[in-house]
Parts: sequence; structure tokens; C-alpha cells
Amino acid sequence: MDIRAAEISDIIRKQIENYDQKVSVIETGTVLTAGDGIARVYGLSAAMAGELLEFEGGGGVKVNGMVLNLEEDNVGVALLGKFEAVREGDVVRRTGRIVEVPVGEELLGRVVNAIGIPVDGGKAITGDKRC
Repeated sequence: MDIRAAEISDIIRKQIENYDQKVSVIETGTVLTAGDGIARVYGLSAAMAGELLEFEGGGGVKVNGMVLNLEEDNVGVALLGKFEAVREGDVVRRTGRIVEVPVGEELLGRVVNAIGIPVDGGKAITGDKRC
């Protein structure tokens, strides 16, 4: 079997051209303690004050939280939503966004929670302006 260097280099060149590198880095942490709507989270050293976090609560329930205080080895988080679902050891993800809510005409007459998610059974608010 005769292998030529030109054939090998052509194969490698085609593989490199078709290689599409997509890397997604998401900083995650772990709930140390949770109770009364407050959680202590370890592992989010780059979290910002006021940042929105996502908690993987028990039973697949997603709960949001807002970073309130930054300490040397953990962050304190106010839980927004069904805080009873958050337990010690749950995974927490940073969003990289400061807590914000949609604003505009779509909010008139609507009932929303602290982060602008409708609780009145109506359709989701898709306002392009945020505050």
C-alpha cells in the first residue's frame, strides 16, 4: 500500500476547513444553603451584584434569583419564584445579565412578577425595551 504525503495533507486540510469550533463557557455554582427565599451559593466568583441567576430546583422547576451580596467564598441570593423548590446541592447558572424587566404598552393591565413574567395567565411579554 503506497501512501502519498500529498493525499494525507489534502485530507487533513479538508478536515480543518470543515472544523467549526464552538465553545460555550457557563459558570456554575452549587447551593450551600437555602431557606426563607434566600440562598447561599458557592462557585460563582465572577458574579455581579444584582445579576440574575438560574437555579435548577427539584422536579425540574427553574427558579430565578438575584445576587444581593458578594462575599469572599460565596454569594447571597434572593430567590424569585418558587423558592421552596431550591435545595442544598442544586446547580446554579450565571446569566451574565443584571436583573431587568420589559417595559412598554404590553404591560398595561397585566399582572407580572418581580422580573416581568406574567402571572395572570396571559401571553408572554415580548417587549423590546428593557429597564
